[in-house]
Amino acid sequence: MILQDAFTFSHPLRVRWAECDAQGIVFNVNYFLYFDVGMTEYMRALGFMGDKMVEFFTVHAEADYRAPARFDDEVEVAIRCVRLGKTSMTLTAAIFRGDEVLTTGSLTYVHAEAETQKKSPLPAAFVERIIDFEKTSPERS
Repeated sequence: MILQDAFTFSHPLRVRWAECDAQGIVFNVNYFLYFDVGMTEYMRALGFMGDKMVEFFTVHAEADYRAPARFDDEVEVAIRCVRLGKTSMTLTAAIFRGDEVLTTGSLTYVHAEAETQKKSPLPAAFVERIIDFEKTSPERS
């Protein structure tokens, strides 16, 4: 069972009508948009936005759907770094409505140089910041 307490970071969202199907239920692909908003806000909380932005490319994304979010629901998108590799990182994501887990996911990103778009080692300052930020230290590989 995934609990909100396992996450150091979460970001609130309200479900908008445009994200829903005709029944007022969030269309499945939009959960990945929520994960992306969560990842962006996670990076902002770490201090790596704007002129300190770190370039990443998504190489894997998956989601497990447990219960639907509906129009006008207030949800929390929780993000946690669970693995730091030499050139990549993996985040766990979860979307909660109160204490109820609606969706869980895993996102793997590869770090790249902005100019060349070729993979490169994670910056040391970035790795240190994540280790200091997270309640539970990410696996190192």
